[in-house]
Amino acid sequence: MLCCLSFEMNGQYISIDDGRTAQDLISNVLVNSSCASTSGETGKGDNYRLPQQSFAYFNRNGSSFPFEEGIVLASSTAQSAIGPFVSDLGTSDSVDWLGDNDLNQILGINSVDATVLEFDFVPLTDYLSFNYIFASNEYQYSYPCEYSDGFAFLIKEVGSTDPYKNLAVIPGTNTPVSSVNVRPQIVPGTGPNGSPYPGCAASNETYFNGLNTNTSPVNYAGQTTVMTAQSPVKKGVPYHVKLVVADASYRYLDSAVFLQAGSFASKIDFGPNRTSDNSNPLCFGETFLLDPKLSPAYSYKWYRDNVEVATTPTYTVTQPGNYKVEITLTPSSCLLAGEIKIDYAPEILSTDTSLLQCDDNSDGFSIFDLTKVNSIVKNNATNITNAGFYETLQNAQDKTSPIAGPEMYINKTPNQTVFARLENEFGCFKIAEVLLQIAPTSIPDPSPINKCDEDDQQDGIYEFNLDLDVTPQVLLGLPSQLKAHYYLTANDALAEINVLPNLYKNATAFNQTIYARVVNGPDCYDVVKVDLVVNTFNPPNFEDESKYLCKNGSLELIVATGFASYNWSNGSTSNSTTVTTAGDYTVTVTDSKGCPKTKKFTVILSEPATITDAVVNDFSGNDNSVLIKYTGAGNYEFSLDGKHFQDDPQFNGIAPGIYNAVAHDKNECGMSNIFPIYVLDYPRFFTPNNDSHNDFWIIENSDKLPEYKIYIFDRYGKLLKQMNQSSSGWSGQFNGQQLPADDYWFTLTFENGKNVKGHFSLIR
Repeated sequence: MLCCLSFEMNGQYISIDDGRTAQDLISNVLVNSSCASTSGETGKGDNYRLPQQSFAYFNRNGSSFPFEEGIVLASSTAQSAIGPFVSDLGTSDSVDWLGDNDLNQILGINSVDATVLEFDFVPLTDYLSFNYIFASNEYQYSYPCEYSDGFAFLIKEVGSTDPYKNLAVIPGTNTPVSSVNVRPQIVPGTGPNGSPYPGCAASNETYFNGLNTNTSPVNYAGQTTVMTAQSPVKKGVPYHVKLVVADASYRYLDSAVFLQAGSFASKIDFGPNRTSDNSNPLCFGETFLLDPKLSPAYSYKWYRDNVEVATTPTYTVTQPGNYKVEITLTPSSCLLAGEIKIDYAPEILSTDTSLLQCDDNSDGFSIFDLTKVNSIVKNNATNITNAGFYETLQNAQDKTSPIAGPEMYINKTPNQTVFARLENEFGCFKIAEVLLQIAPTSIPDPSPINKCDEDDQQDGIYEFNLDLDVTPQVLLGLPSQLKAHYYLTANDALAEINVLPNLYKNATAFNQTIYARVVNGPDCYDVVKVDLVVNTFNPPNFEDESKYLCKNGSLELIVATGFASYNWSNGSTSNSTTVTTAGDYTVTVTDSKGCPKTKKFTVILSEPATITDAVVNDFSGNDNSVLIKYTGAGNYEFSLDGKHFQDDPQFNGIAPGIYNAVAHDKNECGMSNIFPIYVLDYPRFFTPNNDSHNDFWIIENSDKLPEYKIYIFDRYGKLLKQMNQSSSGWSGQFNGQQLPADDYWFTLTFENGKNVKGHFSLIR
């Protein structure tokens, strides 16, 4: 049971054989093909822990490592590459193990502990590649933010003085693969010495395979994905290849590079796959020549989707598929292969079309907006782009000299054809033709469009609704699909610039000319001159009025004669109407041009007043007053004598007497009822000397008063006299004796409870 467990654990990690020579590793592991031969194989590395080597053969050994077998070059002993990963920040490498000058020069580092394999190689094709994985213990803490060991795959022609070319780079760049250039995001943390570090962003993380654990097949903290070193070469020309890995500056945190067995070889390179995923499919109808550029004397087999399709030295692709060629370099048994996947972009559908433009002077030349047919020529396909218009087919095909300003292109010849280049997202193109023609159709100028100036200021400026007021007359009798747009000038209409708004107020008073561009879709049908006329109508003495209607009467409302029509709000159609009820009445008159003007009559009900009462303040001397109470819907003036009138129903300073109050309607609807009013007062003295003048003290007109009694007292309160309506007055006597001249007091008491008190003088 323990034996089985030990076997499973051992099977989780790679195995290392570091007893094989450099020549064996290069010829029989890395290359290992009848199609290739190497020479001058050498290797050097750790010479201080023999027999251990820093380059060796490795085998997956049942683990999950991506390569089945291959060569490993390490900056420490090759045995240290065996998993699992155990973090060790120290080193046991000799201080005498030196670096490599070529690596220093290509990477700009100061290397130590370098391991190198070198050999010469003659490619059979013009393309070379091999697969590798870079692994490093520098994928710990924040080290990838700052430090990286160095490695390179160097190649140059044998005997050349040119510098080496490094094949260990990020695909599509010249950036060397390293733990700094290929790393995940490093989050802030604390280093092994207890110091915090800020971390750093990821770099080319697509090529980072991940961090390793204590079950990893190799003893490195992290590693890249499987990567390919590749380069064009000259077939038949010998090249020198140098594979090197080393620590950079410090002998800590070792790194290694794993080379896949048998992957170093000349290959048939047809370039990148031509697929939509790569944004480079073949264009619809395009052919593609697959040419290995080898001797036609060799034996060829071509496959499409694993079905043999030809045995020729080249093959022309006309349909999508996965293509493969196998070439036997007869009379040898060397078999070379190449593959490529090919897709086709969908066909670009196009439509040749024509564009009709109007001609304002009949010379056959006009301004064309070519962009109007953008959607038409590409069949409204949103994924197709119009890459410009061209005056010649050749220019459109070559994509040279596009028409500048296609929105305002003036044709060079009558019935000229221009060419639209249509492109898809992959750069495939198709040419569509656009015929530029002068519209053969014409529209007669409409009669002037008349509008009445109906705003408050009769200045000949008024707003037109062009769609409602003008378009129906311009398009009268024409096909229903036509539309009209309006411009200030004919040239603007041709160029379709400065289009007028639909609600347009003329800028020139009374009469202005505009131009209608009538279109049929993108085509011009005709440019039509349109005269806008604003008529004014401002009759004199046509202000609103107020009129008064007497109750139970009638009123005639009248405006001047001579207008073209009359329309009263009550239905009358003459210059006058008779009304019998109050309210608002309007009359709209029109002149000979149909322009309206409206006048409003406000009819107000009026009637004679009814005087219902009078509030009399009397016995007050100069402060006597009368307030007339009344009802009625009218505008009244008031009088106490029927001759003198005032607007206020309040009369002040009224002398004692009998009055007949009336109210007069100012709207001439008549007089009110007559209302008698008595204003009384008492005399302030009397002289009972039998001269027939003031011989008696009596209240004038007291007989007109309601029932009352008067009591007269001397200054001591003694009752001297009592009187009523039938009394003739007081003669100044008491018990037949004349009373002396003095002041006397009275009390006037009415049946309704009202009391009036005062005093007067008896004078002898």
